[in-house]
Amino acid sequence: MIQIRRPRRNRQSAVIRDMVQETRLSVTDFILPLFVMEGQNVRSEVKSMPGIYRLSIDNLLQEVQECVDLGVKTFGLFPNLPEAKKDKYATESYNPDGLYQQTIRAIKDRFPEVVVMTDIAMDPYSSDGHDGIVENGKILNDPTLEVLGKMAVAQARAGADIVGPSDMMDGRIGYIRQVLDENNFHEVAIMAYTAKYASAFYGPFRDALDSAPKFGDKKTYQMNPANSREAIIEAQLDYTEGADFLMVKPALPYLDIIKLLADNFKLPISAYNVSGEYAMIKAASQLGWLDGQKAMVESLLSIKRAGASIILTYFAKEMAVLLNQR
Repeated sequence: MIQIRRPRRNRQSAVIRDMVQETRLSVTDFILPLFVMEGQNVRSEVKSMPGIYRLSIDNLLQEVQECVDLGVKTFGLFPNLPEAKKDKYATESYNPDGLYQQTIRAIKDRFPEVVVMTDIAMDPYSSDGHDGIVENGKILNDPTLEVLGKMAVAQARAGADIVGPSDMMDGRIGYIRQVLDENNFHEVAIMAYTAKYASAFYGPFRDALDSAPKFGDKKTYQMNPANSREAIIEAQLDYTEGADFLMVKPALPYLDIIKLLADNFKLPISAYNVSGEYAMIKAASQLGWLDGQKAMVESLLSIKRAGASIILTYFAKEMAVLLNQR
């Protein structure tokens, strides 16, 4: 019997494989997370994230320049603050002269064409290490919204293009949209951390920011890893409340959730290829257990194939170098 359909015919050479490739990565797909800290000429490597550094503003601007030269023009900013500047109500988070707002202004002053995405959550500024106000061991939802709103306005005034509420408080997208509009920041977009799971893959990030919870965990506000239908509820709420992007975090253990949101919502879907996913590949590569570069490419392709048009990834610069060589 003659076999008419032979899929291998479309794999027989590199040129044909490239011609029929369904999913492609571009430098414009990526948002590079950056960690900023106080000081001058500071470049402190995150031990659990080889190749990733906490940077003072001067060195961070140099890093942005290198990335812009490679075609990466969107950056997610996260602060590492000393304990002395943290308190119960995260007041430093909306200090107009604080490190975070200074950094936003510095980036936008030197690189007005780049996009700065900010983080809205209390944990980097909180003495409790949680994403909301803590009373008697409980995370208070509605009182936290006021802090998040102040944070959003302060970031917008500093020049933020996109604000990223990562806290998972109920109703925060609508509240933030309202306060931004009331302050005439109609053009500042919201990238909602829509389906943010209570994941084991955040460890290196918390190491980078020294922001781990001082007690308990985040399971009362981040999603249960066992749930998928719940992501639709969260996405519908964020969509209705005015989000401009919907995000899934982490990415690789939740490719099904990325596809679920991409299939059901017309907004752009982003995915956060988180610190633990990065660290696993880097560690295995250093030990010679796998080809780190190939694993990086395959991982990022899988995220985009699942339906994410935007990927927050610590691999952004490394991947941009590779793409520019092709």
